[in-house]
Amino acid sequence: MPNRLKLVIMMGIAAVGLSLLIMTSGAQVRPVPRWPDGRINLNSPPGEKGLWGGGGRLAVNPRSYEPRTTVNAPIHVDNVPLQDWARALLDYRHSDFLKDEPYTRCKPSPGPRLWTTAYGFEILDVPELQRIYMFNNGGPHTFHTIYMDGGPHPTGSQLVPTYYGHSIGRWEGDTLVIDSVGFNERVWMNRDGLPHTDRLHLIERLTRLNFNTLKYEVTIDDPGAYTATWTSSFNLQWTSGSELFEYICQENNHGTELMVGTEGAVVDRSSAIAP
Repeated sequence: MPNRLKLVIMMGIAAVGLSLLIMTSGAQVRPVPRWPDGRINLNSPPGEKGLWGGGGRLAVNPRSYEPRTTVNAPIHVDNVPLQDWARALLDYRHSDFLKDEPYTRCKPSPGPRLWTTAYGFEILDVPELQRIYMFNNGGPHTFHTIYMDGGPHPTGSQLVPTYYGHSIGRWEGDTLVIDSVGFNERVWMNRDGLPHTDRLHLIERLTRLNFNTLKYEVTIDDPGAYTATWTSSFNLQWTSGSELFEYICQENNHGTELMVGTEGAVVDRSSAIAP
């Protein structure tokens, strides 16, 4: 093929590529959907369907069993104010490849782990009930309730520790702020394996930055496991056209047999509370 013809073909391909790039960069992002009263809609607009999802991490951790998945986190694990026992437990969990993570045994996961459950989730705003529900697909295939009636947390014997804790919510502009207490210690609150105790208090903030992006920010206050309050965040992505489906975690779940940690390790499943 003559060199001139080759040059013409290459220039044509380059021009087409440049045109596509310009068209893509100039494409408009859909506006954030709102309810008739002006509130942000954290779900799909009427007549559409979709799910949020993602795999955010709270801390960069070179000692993680999968360190490359943590590199985009906003804080390094060495700067997380863990108490000595909690840091030792964190390192132990990763040295054994998270073989004891309750999530893989169909346990509910609170806090940051809730928003990274497999197969996506929906946020259902029911103003007539003054509640917002978060429906998971993967994991235990369950839901979490956020009370929007302005009431306080229960106290004393009325605050019974649960997997998801007790959550109350409020709007600060376009951000949903979720205040949660009353967690038990039978689960892990995040994919990082960071420990928590029943003194855990979470302040979570959800902000829909655009149609396809939900910013999740969490402030963790747990004097049982940390020496100070600390904050981290990650983004979640919207997938249009998807919806929740029937998912039974206990069906054909081989987590207990396959997740055995390091080669030759002795696995003890006798404790009801995983490390």
